[in-house]
Amino acid sequence: MLIADPIYGRELKLERLAADLVVVGGGLAGACCAITAARAGARVALVQDRPVLGGNASSEIRLWILGATSHMGNNNRWAREGGVIDEILVENTFRNPEGNAVLVDALLLEKVAAEPNITLLLNTAVFAAEKSGPETLRLARAFCSQNSTLYELEAPLFCDASGDGILGYLAGAAFRVGAEGRDEFGEGFAPERATRELLGHSLYFYSRDTGAPVPFHPPAFALKDIRQIPRWRDVKPRDSGPHLWWLEWGGRLDTVHDTETIKWELWKVAYGVWHHIKNSGMFPEAENLALEWMGAIPGKRESRRFEGEYILRQQDIVGQRPHPDAVSFGGWAIDLHPVDGVYSDRPGCTQWHAKGVYQIPYRCLFSRNVANLFLAGRLISASHVAFGSTRVMATCAHNGQAAGMAAALCARLGLLPADLLEPGRMRELQRELLRCGQYIPGIALHDGDDLARSATVSASCELRLATLAPNGETLRLDSASAMMLPLPAGPVPRFEFVADVAAPTALRAELRVSNKPDNHTPDVTLATLDIPLSAGGGQRVPVEFAAAIDSPCYAFVCLMDNPAIAVHLSDRRVTGILSVFQKFNRAVAKSARQEPPPGIGIESFEFWLPQRRPVGKNFAIAIDPPIAAFGPANVTNGVTRPTRQPNAWVADPDDPAPSLTIQWGEPRTITRIAIAFDTDLDHPMESVLWNHPERAMPFCVRDLEIRDATRRLIATVSDNHQTRREIVLDPPARTDRIDILSRHPSRETPAAIFEVRCY
Repeated sequence: MLIADPIYGRELKLERLAADLVVVGGGLAGACCAITAARAGARVALVQDRPVLGGNASSEIRLWILGATSHMGNNNRWAREGGVIDEILVENTFRNPEGNAVLVDALLLEKVAAEPNITLLLNTAVFAAEKSGPETLRLARAFCSQNSTLYELEAPLFCDASGDGILGYLAGAAFRVGAEGRDEFGEGFAPERATRELLGHSLYFYSRDTGAPVPFHPPAFALKDIRQIPRWRDVKPRDSGPHLWWLEWGGRLDTVHDTETIKWELWKVAYGVWHHIKNSGMFPEAENLALEWMGAIPGKRESRRFEGEYILRQQDIVGQRPHPDAVSFGGWAIDLHPVDGVYSDRPGCTQWHAKGVYQIPYRCLFSRNVANLFLAGRLISASHVAFGSTRVMATCAHNGQAAGMAAALCARLGLLPADLLEPGRMRELQRELLRCGQYIPGIALHDGDDLARSATVSASCELRLATLAPNGETLRLDSASAMMLPLPAGPVPRFEFVADVAAPTALRAELRVSNKPDNHTPDVTLATLDIPLSAGGGQRVPVEFAAAIDSPCYAFVCLMDNPAIAVHLSDRRVTGILSVFQKFNRAVAKSARQEPPPGIGIESFEFWLPQRRPVGKNFAIAIDPPIAAFGPANVTNGVTRPTRQPNAWVADPDDPAPSLTIQWGEPRTITRIAIAFDTDLDHPMESVLWNHPERAMPFCVRDLEIRDATRRLIATVSDNHQTRREIVLDPPARTDRIDILSRHPSRETPAAIFEVRCY
């Protein structure tokens, strides 16, 4: 068909969209922000300049999602982020335990597409912003290269989750680049003087074994002399994807505007590394390996960081400072890299861990000078040192959820971000976040609308932990090992282990706790015993500490290293109970004890780490008197993970039909029931390139029934694997009692529930 348009004066197709919130950036932070705001009733436009969602987690870059759990390499127990990012990680592990990056893309697209309140614009890049006043954004302009359409996106509220901060930059929001000098915030780990040096970008590849020889002819631009990389001896032929995070460069450049230059250098390096693997002759085992995928865009770490009402700093992380406006948390190490990246002769990273997780305040999540601009992702208000911890994706996603809920409240009430700092409004924001699964350390959910809070909660049974029966397996004490047990205040129980002893020796046992009750770093020793043992198998080893616990907390019953002793193990796994070992994870630490240099403001302490299943079994143990920390009242205490206590009702495994009862003095009309299950919040659930041992977590209740006072079935849950389930009753139930009947997940794992709420 002939188009008779003039050959001059043509304009792009223009679409104008109005929303309550415009989110720029579809990485995990932006996606979780958009999903949260949409579920809370806000109309959201989500603008992503790539063809898929996920940012560094997507198939375009393929970095695994991590946060406070740090590959299980720190002392942050049960620290996986909650809410939307937990929902995504649990679902991905269920569907995709092998870690296929393409399936991560599909899941994220599914989650966003499922929300009718979200308008998703992929392949759409923001390039201009318009303001209605000095401090107020009015609209953003964006262009989609795939449909050649210009968009004008107008809203009372915006969130910049774009990584480089394109919207905040165009809107005139205050930002920083580079590292602050030590004197500005008193950070011991900061450089003596301010510098514009940054963390660089990374780009890596995947390989696969074809079963037959595969030659490789490098492109002309590939690095020919691998010895230009000081760490060239660290190259391993089977390393793929995020294992090659250290292929990093660009920290001396402008990491916004020089990204294409950085990418070309990283291509040179990555192809050069593969050329070395295939053609150096050092790796005959690589003969059948083929290059399956090479990154086309680099994963960015650092560029602009925007200024909020507060700038998070090193002392907030290391000192675990409390904040009245806490809405999120972090727990990754302060992880900074040499500015020259792969060409540096220094280690690829320097990681210093805190003794526990830390709060992130709401004041870091909105601009200090653009009144209607939220901040999410790696660009939040943090110093360069603090950014070394907050920049990782699961933490970014958790912050994005907080920003999304805040935006929904602002849209509903006609407020600006700073207005939520008023104490009553802040409590409302925290309450709404906790309701949807967000974890905020030190803050419990006090929900006045929850009918269960006014009910009497009882159960057909509850676990009283007296024994973990031996299974015939043993573990030699080649390293110090411990059982983490939730003890009440008062005298410490008597413990008994079973051991095989190769030669006469003495077992040293120590009772340790943390100096902060919600931490799980055993840095305070309450008692020590030296127990003489004769040679022989199956010995009962009594451990009786003359000590008392001041307040309920996790205690570490430590059996110190002694290769002559092998401790018997148990198949029983219980919510809130762990075995841990005084070891270290080379991915995030250099030794089993963190020993920072003096003067940098970082603490020294030991790492006590669990082992991933199928290993990491509990020790066979007898406890007298039994531990009674698993009662039904836990389901209404407002905390949905183990902290200083398990915070879960755990059923007696000998009860074949355990049930939980919520009883009122008179009938109530119930329309919704929210239940929180145990999906093992200690498991990091890395999203790609990782083989997880299970699809569904072994502690998670799969099947349950809910009945009213007449025993009428009003709801069922089948084949559950998720952390949270909200059950809508249609029609509503009018009753003075509900019974929740749970099946044990397995013969060796009793049923457990963290929370029940009724509305």
